[in-house]
Amino acid sequence: MRKLAQSLAVLGVVLAFLSCNTKVTSIKNLLSDPGKYDGKTVAIRGQVQQSIGALGFGAYEVKDGTGTIPVVTQGGGAPARGTEVGIEGTFRAAYTLGVQSRAVLVEKKRVSR
Repeated sequence: MRKLAQSLAVLGVVLAFLSCNTKVTSIKNLLSDPGKYDGKTVAIRGQVQQSIGALGFGAYEVKDGTGTIPVVTQGGGAPARGTEVGIEGTFRAAYTLGVQSRAVLVEKKRVSR
C-alpha cells in the first residue's frame, strides 16, 4: 500500500510538470552552459539537501543526481530537508571561473512530495 502511495505521489509531480509544458532540465546542463539559460524560466527536480526559511521567505539547495543548485523563494518558505521537489523558476547565472559555475534559481512554482 505504501509503494502505491509513493508511486501516485511521483505520478502527481510528473503530471504537474507536464501540465505547465516546461521541460525538466538537469542541474548539470544548467551549470555547464549558464549563459544559455540566464534569465530564462527552467524546471528542475530533485531532493532538498539544506534549507532555511523565515517570515515566508527561504532558501534551499536541491540535488538531482547530476549536480546541486541553490533555490531562493519569494514567498511560501522553504521545504524541509529530504523533501522531493519539482521547481519552476528563473535561472540566474552568478559567475563562471574556470570550470566552476555558480548560479541560483529564483522559485516561481514548487511541487513537493
